[in-house]
Amino acid sequence: MKKLIASLLVMIMLATTVVYASDTESKETLVPADFAIAAKSGVLIDEINGTILYEKNSHEKMPPASITKIMTMLLVMEAIEGGKVKMEDMVTASAHASSMGGTQIWLKENEQMTIYDLMKACAIASANDAAMALAEHIGGSEEGFVAMMNNKAIELKMADTTFINPTGLDAKGHLSSAYDVALMSKALLEKKGIKDFTSIYMDSLRDGKTELVNTNKLVRFYKGCTGLKTGTTSGAGSCVSVSATKENMGLVSVVMGATTSKDRFNSAKQLLDYGFSNFAIYNTAISNDTLKPVKVIGGVSSTVDVESDKGSSIIIKKGKAKDIVENANIAQDVEAPVLKGQKLGEIKLTIDGEEIANFSVNAKTEVDKITVFNALTKLFSRFVKM
Repeated sequence: MKKLIASLLVMIMLATTVVYASDTESKETLVPADFAIAAKSGVLIDEINGTILYEKNSHEKMPPASITKIMTMLLVMEAIEGGKVKMEDMVTASAHASSMGGTQIWLKENEQMTIYDLMKACAIASANDAAMALAEHIGGSEEGFVAMMNNKAIELKMADTTFINPTGLDAKGHLSSAYDVALMSKALLEKKGIKDFTSIYMDSLRDGKTELVNTNKLVRFYKGCTGLKTGTTSGAGSCVSVSATKENMGLVSVVMGATTSKDRFNSAKQLLDYGFSNFAIYNTAISNDTLKPVKVIGGVSSTVDVESDKGSSIIIKKGKAKDIVENANIAQDVEAPVLKGQKLGEIKLTIDGEEIANFSVNAKTEVDKITVFNALTKLFSRFVKM
């Protein structure tokens, strides 16, 4: 009995815990491209983390034209996602919606069309009347919807943006930037089913009587293109936000203030080509060899297991995966009690000494502090088993 008590006391003194939880933070910007696009501003980001791969005057405030409709479609998708409306719901066009100029599907006042069809018209043909009808239906009025747009812009940290309307028609104070457009493009692409609209090249409405042809020509001519939205006005020039996916890597290329439509598409394609040629996806999962148990001092258990997130994907320069170094700084021991999820260290991933990701290390389970009561309880349990 004395030996059993002695061994139990030793266990109490040696108890130790370790935890591994992963909270990655990737760098915002990688090496910029060594070329210039034929536009006033532009940016290239990845769809997952929004890492900037290229930028030119990316925060310059400019009229965004119809790429404004990215926000309009985002709010419609959120309303559907939240159960406020359904794709099959009918929308009645107001006199205001039917009076929109520019690109349109010629909605007549009181004409009814489903949200699904209006989304097609908005995403494919960039129809201003369809966008306004959707906005009034979701927001109750144009003013109500614009307030929703600006609130969402604040939520997405679009610091360069002020919306005045849901269509993108030139209006005083209606401004955004290439970077902000990229942010809302990324948010829209995260919505389930949106690419079913944005990746369509040709479709129709009204039983085939109204033809829809995508204003984004890259949907047809750029392999892997999934959208997203064009815009052209006298104040904005030619603009476009293009999304594309290759080898499981999604990129968003935004070009604003191009002189011609040809320039905007060539510039957007140039950015995408640069991104796909020079960058790749890397999974930051930490190896099991790094996640060894940590000693717990004064705990009911002598060690605690550690864990990390399953890993996240980040963008790195192609060919650099072999140069990634894993630097672990995890506690050798920890005093009980240990809480589940308690941070016990961190692991950094670096390339050529530059940090590319950072993971916190947390306890996988809790470990109570040893007390006279639980020590005697454990001792009695072992005695019974003898």
